[in-house]
Amino acid sequence: MSPIGLIGGAGVGFALGGPLGALLGALAGHALDRLLAPAPRPAAFSIGLIALSAKMAKADGVVVPLEVKAFREVFDIAPEDLDGVARVFDLAKQDTAGFEAYARQIGTLFADEPETREDLLDALFHVAKADHALHERELVFLKEVARLLGFEGVAYDRIEARHVRRPGDPYAVLDLGPDASDAQVKARWRQLVGEHHPDRLSGRGLPPAAVKLANDRVAAVNAAYAQIAKMRGET
Repeated sequence: MSPIGLIGGAGVGFALGGPLGALLGALAGHALDRLLAPAPRPAAFSIGLIALSAKMAKADGVVVPLEVKAFREVFDIAPEDLDGVARVFDLAKQDTAGFEAYARQIGTLFADEPETREDLLDALFHVAKADHALHERELVFLKEVARLLGFEGVAYDRIEARHVRRPGDPYAVLDLGPDASDAQVKARWRQLVGEHHPDRLSGRGLPPAAVKLANDRVAAVNAAYAQIAKMRGET
């Protein structure tokens, strides 16, 4: 058993505190090297995503094997780590702390990093879509988690639009109104592609799984821009 796995359980759990720290502490002796880094912040992102995914699955009544399969859509989990991830899911589902406690702690830990909080929401959407459907209870859950993380109104709509097809989606993805000029649309598209480039995420010290999500985010921005261009007869 590697020292990283042990630190990722008990040591980082002590450093984090709160419900996420308690969950990590319960994993002492269960190495999850590819998921948990020997530092509080990356571990908080990973364990927070697992915990919230478990709470979301519980709300939707999905069984553990499918939950772990869904999580594997986001994290590249080694076969030897599958039992450990299933254990985290199980612990989080049974934990007396509600999903609100996890979301609030993540919001506090990353209070000055809105991009990281948005990364986590994107990851949750990916987990929710792993069965190729987004259920109403999942959307209610995601919207409340988003609120606790500081995303409401148009801020939430912009994130949701990357994952859920609704009327006006391409403009929502770019956070613009239909009356935006062609120049404004192009400028906003370039800005968002730059902001969400994978290289920027890797520089924020997040686990590799979070960086992978940037590719999907940039793809959504590009697709929205292409759709608007088509609607305006530019292609």
